[in-house]
Amino acid sequence: QVQLAESGGGLVQAGGSLRLSCLASGRTFSPYTVGWFRQAPGKEREFVAATSWSGGSRAVADSVKERFTISRDNAKNTVNLQMNSLKPGDTAVYYCAADQTKWYGSTWYTSRADEYDVWGQGTQVTVSS
Repeated sequence: QVQLAESGGGLVQAGGSLRLSCLASGRTFSPYTVGWFRQAPGKEREFVAATSWSGGSRAVADSVKERFTISRDNAKNTVNLQMNSLKPGDTAVYYCAADQTKWYGSTWYTSRADEYDVWGQGTQVTVSS
């Protein structure tokens, strides 16, 4: 199956930007919906964004909608998360995850972490005030 590896995390001051990348290897990447999640210490894993297999459909959590953008390049087996205007509350380990493309009722993606089949190891994002 596909393997995922995140990169691009680091320490940034509030108001700054980071671009996270999720690189897929192994079998073909394109049939998967890919999501980004984050988990802060002592908190549950939280949905951040998702992109459909083609990249034509995108979803972003309301909490970050005005600041984060997800994009996909299947030719490069990469899904990126552009994060702008970062806040200390964005501090977390960020994970990308892949889900076999399917419908969840009338929607093309799910925000439930337990529905995703493959996970990367995560990348730490720390935003200082």
